[in-house]
Amino acid sequence: MKDDGGQDQRHDQAGPEQDVPLGPSTPPGKSGSTEPPPSARNRRTGLAVIAGLVAVVIALGIAISVTAGPSTATVATVVDVPSGAPVPDGEQIVAPLEVSEQALAGLPRATTFDTVLGAPQDPAPATRASGRIVHPATTVPLYARPGGPAIAALPPQQTFGGLTTDTKVPVVAEEPGWAQVLLPSRPNSSTGWVFLDDPAISTEHSRYRVVVDRSRFTLALFDQDTQLRTWTVGVGKPGAITPAGRTFVLSSILDTNPKPFSPIVLPLGSHSDTFSSYGGGPGTVGIHTWPTATVFGRASSDGCVRVPPDALDVISRTVPLGSVVEIA
Repeated sequence: MKDDGGQDQRHDQAGPEQDVPLGPSTPPGKSGSTEPPPSARNRRTGLAVIAGLVAVVIALGIAISVTAGPSTATVATVVDVPSGAPVPDGEQIVAPLEVSEQALAGLPRATTFDTVLGAPQDPAPATRASGRIVHPATTVPLYARPGGPAIAALPPQQTFGGLTTDTKVPVVAEEPGWAQVLLPSRPNSSTGWVFLDDPAISTEHSRYRVVVDRSRFTLALFDQDTQLRTWTVGVGKPGAITPAGRTFVLSSILDTNPKPFSPIVLPLGSHSDTFSSYGGGPGTVGIHTWPTATVFGRASSDGCVRVPPDALDVISRTVPLGSVVEIA
């Protein structure tokens, strides 16, 4: 395993001619957009169509671009971390079971479009994550437990139509040589174990986390234990509630249309429990803004978190990909 030194924070822009079906949160008659979140690195720039990306933002056609990370470098969001937790005397690292290339290719992929059946659930969703983030340089196996069977394959990038963003997943538990990470797949709160000594694995650390309180209609941004900002937001309606639990910022999608309903959409690693698909997408929950302020302070969406424009601006510029989002 190696440690990354930081994240390239730039947007890959899509042209204004592209149509992108999103999910259930876009105003009727408006174009939707998709954009990969802040901490993606080494993304390619170019025109592309993102088909059916975020299913809980409302199915709309929009021109988009994938962002590689926060759009400015004014906030240091990622720091180097040691390659692995020190192994106490007497403890040994459990070796992973060997997975052939053929077997790896046959495993379900951990993406927002896929389902990983039998994946262990988040072991302690109410606890604070460490902020550690895992990124694979190549496709690596995800295991049911340290030394256990492989259950899925974690690709180095997440693909949204023709655009890609680096895969960044948060660590929620650790054992010597291993990290349990949240997955972007269904079912919600799915996890898998990554062998940290795999040379394809690098780690980063995010200082930031987002906390959504559905009963109070608030979203708070934290820098470690310090609450930086709080906003009044809209959440899912009773028939399409915003799913609770720990998730994470999966991508950041920039809408290049002249008048987008939300200039940026931040897809999360969770999915609607109401919509198995929407507008051609997999029902991915996202954070985005809205053209009118009447949606804030109440249950107004089909599952996404609707935030004021200044909240979207701050979060998209500050919070790296893979940062934890806690929804209560």
